[in-house]
Amino acid sequence: MGMNTMDPMNVVYAANDGYARHLGVSLYSLLEHNRHMDSKIYILSAQMSAQNQQLLAGIAHQFGRGMEIVELGDLRSRFDFDIDTRGFNISAMSRLFCASALPAEVHRALYLDCDTVVLRPLDRLWKTDLHGKPVGMVMEPTVYMEMKAAIDLKAEEAYYNSGVILMDLDLWRKENLETKFLAYYQSKEGDLFACDQDTINGTLKGRIHTLSPGYNFFTNYTYFNYKTLTSVTQAYRRVPQKEFELAKKQPAIIHYMGDERPWIAGNHNPFRREYEDTLKKTVWAEVPPEKGKELYMQLYWGMNQITRICPPVRKWISKKFGMKVIDARKKT
Repeated sequence: MGMNTMDPMNVVYAANDGYARHLGVSLYSLLEHNRHMDSKIYILSAQMSAQNQQLLAGIAHQFGRGMEIVELGDLRSRFDFDIDTRGFNISAMSRLFCASALPAEVHRALYLDCDTVVLRPLDRLWKTDLHGKPVGMVMEPTVYMEMKAAIDLKAEEAYYNSGVILMDLDLWRKENLETKFLAYYQSKEGDLFACDQDTINGTLKGRIHTLSPGYNFFTNYTYFNYKTLTSVTQAYRRVPQKEFELAKKQPAIIHYMGDERPWIAGNHNPFRREYEDTLKKTVWAEVPPEKGKELYMQLYWGMNQITRICPPVRKWISKKFGMKVIDARKKT
């Protein structure tokens, strides 16, 4: 079934208590910049407290929008095999269950990670033609080669980030994708570097519509140039250079991906103001930045400056330490 242009924009988040504040910031930014659009919010809850649910509902109410909490309970119980999320919170897996978790009358949905901030209207994104593909996503060319190899992707092939996903849920249901996702994850013994993201990339290889990088602009890409991104992944040439440069200047959705996050004390994130300014408008305005990583933030900022001047040095640093960081996250 195709999208009716009269349908509201269905937006889905997934979170637990640990991400409620960031979800609140993202939700506020979404509704503030899309007042002109009819929208309905769905939150896939991984045992989120009633208090946080009420605070989030308050934001939706402030903008006159409907919100529905879908409680998924203990997500581990949905897998009949052992899984290792590699340090990611298991709530990340919620997006794999959108087709069954959301009402049958929700034909299309826009999934957003909690660590995103919306800066512009999303009409064009919402109406994007997926050309018969189940999802639309933004490419992430700098992903580690080990991650690609684990899901049988070649270095030059496209790999996509799951922070923003435009979903054709009718197609998900018709093709029973939920079962296919779980079967794929089980075939990899429930152990992938980026659990949900790798599962989607592996299951839907060749069937992901490429969205403009402006709809999921990774803040650390401010330091990368187009030539570097196309040299590490040839598939990124599908994204015109003009489109990439415009995304840098005027992103519609920014994604605080990587370690330089705006809620960590000492961060130099180039888009930290966008997060902080929206945070001030929410009930979490007085929550202080997380302390204890000030030195690491300074070192990370230094690496970003090196990336501007000499991209191969960052590639070397990433190759030497990147997977160690992933393994350290797994241990914690």
